[in-house]
Amino acid sequence: MSQISISHLSFNYESSYENIFEDVSFTIDSNWKLGFIGRNGRGKTTFLKLLMGLYDYAGVIAASVDFEYFPFAIQDPSQLTQTIVDAIYDDYPLWELQRELSLLNLDPELLERPFETLSRGEQTKVLLAVLFLKPNQFLLIDEPTNHLDLEGRQIVSAYLNKKQGFILVSHDRTFLDNCVDHVLSINKMNIDIQKGNYSTWLFNKQRQDQFELNQNKKLKQEIGQLKTAAKRTENWSNAVEKSKNGQRVSGLRPDRGHIGHQSAKMMKRSKSLEKRQQISVESKEKLLKNIDWADALQIRPRSYQKNRLISANNLSLYYGDQPILENLSFEINQGDRIAIVGPNGSGKSSLLKLLLGEPIRYSGSLELGSQLQLSQIPQDTDLLTGDLRDFSHGERIDESRFKTILRKLGFNREQFEKSLGSFSEGQKKKVYLARSLCQSAHLYLWDEPLNYIDVLSRIQIEELLLQTPPTMIFVEHDRSFIDHVATKIIEL
Repeated sequence: MSQISISHLSFNYESSYENIFEDVSFTIDSNWKLGFIGRNGRGKTTFLKLLMGLYDYAGVIAASVDFEYFPFAIQDPSQLTQTIVDAIYDDYPLWELQRELSLLNLDPELLERPFETLSRGEQTKVLLAVLFLKPNQFLLIDEPTNHLDLEGRQIVSAYLNKKQGFILVSHDRTFLDNCVDHVLSINKMNIDIQKGNYSTWLFNKQRQDQFELNQNKKLKQEIGQLKTAAKRTENWSNAVEKSKNGQRVSGLRPDRGHIGHQSAKMMKRSKSLEKRQQISVESKEKLLKNIDWADALQIRPRSYQKNRLISANNLSLYYGDQPILENLSFEINQGDRIAIVGPNGSGKSSLLKLLLGEPIRYSGSLELGSQLQLSQIPQDTDLLTGDLRDFSHGERIDESRFKTILRKLGFNREQFEKSLGSFSEGQKKKVYLARSLCQSAHLYLWDEPLNYIDVLSRIQIEELLLQTPPTMIFVEHDRSFIDHVATKIIEL
């Protein structure tokens, strides 16, 4: 076992005025299974690339192991999978590769297929198998779950649970719980390491947040009392000062020297109270430095004129002449939150596209309520262009409300000035999420809404959907989200 030491690390991009990391120091053991979490845009992938030596930085990163980053860049996916594997690392016994593939429930015969013919989940598993063939490596695994279905996530988390010596960036809470023994979190104001899995970290964070909120409530009361006392003293001081120029009493002129002295004492007391008040305000600001979800999200679902919104009977979808799914029957009634689950390629996204009115060939019956108002989150974010103002105006949503939602989801104000093309994948997904939350709809159709979205935002979204439940149908691979939110499940 060896240690990876980070000392006084500071870094910022040339295009940014703010440091992403500033004077950060901590130590990692090289045999840890380390989960890495934090809001989108806080620098998780940047930190991994700093470990790889891809950026210049201030400070020291010291390690006696080499770092290997996942996912690998594949130059020519038309090549055989075996050729892709050998290009990444070729110094291994074949039986070791076959063992790793077997642990990931993959048939070794797929090595003889072109890499591009493998599903995205199969590609992810093959590249993970290669990753763990390399000796004396500390592995930097960046969001491996994005292209894995529920079964694939279970297989990969069980696989990683048997390994050690890695940092894993993932936003899937169940996945993290199954395969990490430490958590590294990038918070609003610091970086923290805790022993345990994600659930342990969340319990400790919620307890600390609640403590800070309770202390903040006390401080607010104290500040209110200080304001009242300071204002009262200021009023006394002003009244005494005015009396210096008052009328004579019984022919006597007021003692302006004495009154001025009293006025100065009261003014000094007022300034002292004001200073105490300011110190309390500063204490409050420091106390709440790491609370990430103080403000709740909001949604405005519309009530439909009838209880039933959609009805399907013996529905089959086709890609050309090939059926994608067959003989599916279901109903969507007001208040339903329906999760569509199934392996990749089973027709989940195609079903949502059909409900949205896209030209998908089908047979059977499908009845949609008249004048049904829909709101969607697409799976693909590649079409985002321009900036947030252009986007909100083009979508005819309230710009102020739209940006307020993004602020609650962890955006900083500097992000509002950037082009959408420069956003991370998680930030792009949040743009579509915020758009949907701005739209008042009868039915919300969300296709993998949590892809790339950080765990803290997932908790916010869950709480929103449970407190103000809309009628919705969604595709998602996050087991924790499905268990908490779904009222019904359609399994393909």
